[in-house]
Amino acid sequence: MKFVKASIVLLLAGLVVFPRLAEAAESLHKIRIGFPSLAFSYMPFYVAQEKGLLRKHGLEGEYIQMRTPIQPQAVVNGNIDFFTSVSTGLSAAVSGLPLVVVLNFCDGSPWMLVTNKEINNPKDLIGKTLAVSGIRTSPYYFLQAALKKWEISDKDVGIITTGGTSDSFLALTTNRVAGTVLTPPFDDKAVSLGYKKFMFLGDLAPIPYVGLVASQATMKTNRDVVQRTIAALFDAVAWLRANRAESVKMIVDKFKVNQTEADNTYGTLIKLLNKDGRLNPKVARGYIEMLRQERPIPADFDPQKVLDFSLLPASR
Repeated sequence: MKFVKASIVLLLAGLVVFPRLAEAAESLHKIRIGFPSLAFSYMPFYVAQEKGLLRKHGLEGEYIQMRTPIQPQAVVNGNIDFFTSVSTGLSAAVSGLPLVVVLNFCDGSPWMLVTNKEINNPKDLIGKTLAVSGIRTSPYYFLQAALKKWEISDKDVGIITTGGTSDSFLALTTNRVAGTVLTPPFDDKAVSLGYKKFMFLGDLAPIPYVGLVASQATMKTNRDVVQRTIAALFDAVAWLRANRAESVKMIVDKFKVNQTEADNTYGTLIKLLNKDGRLNPKVARGYIEMLRQERPIPADFDPQKVLDFSLLPASR
């Protein structure tokens, strides 16, 4: 009789608990975020997913790999909710797509031109093939800035697109190209395989880096979802700052690099991450000026039209 009573109590408890669990699971709002490839700059997104920070804010994240050039239209069409390249977002918005940058993680960019050891000076690049993740992406613009600095015409080098940083690394290490533009930990990993860091490119041009880009429609109709996504990512940045050892281990596991390479990558990331999630207006204006050199943009175009940081924690 005691066993029967206990079973009844457990059954009743289950009827109370399990519907709540089901209801909690159903209440999670699914968001889709587009990424071009695996990259250390997306660590806040990985942490938000793997440490349950999205779920903490009532979100279920689906991360979708897609080439950078198609991401803006995918957001506008509603195929994904966000993508991560601030420079791509600004470029597409300036061209007329209804997009808005809602978060900017980084101050600065860590892009490095990595080459084989036969490249000893810029002129050695003439006649060679180089890889970038895509046309009109940050690596592309930084490489263009370097070629201009060296007074080398882009017609004197071959440029192929790979789709993402990890693919650019593969193109280099399979000797398809003589050099490519990489970020940590891929640059250090390439060095360990016999390649060399030819030149740091991140200070050659005012190009925004990683953040969160949404459609104007989403900002109007789903502001709460945008706000919760930003909050989860802010929590992820805080976790990264507070958990060096575990963050380094995550980098080791995710990127298949050694401890030293991962530790260097972590140090670079923490230096890049800003405090408030905003984009420096000077960088935004400088980037617009760069874009103006390749397309018609009204002289009075205000970058603030495509930046909306009203949902950042400090703004609320």
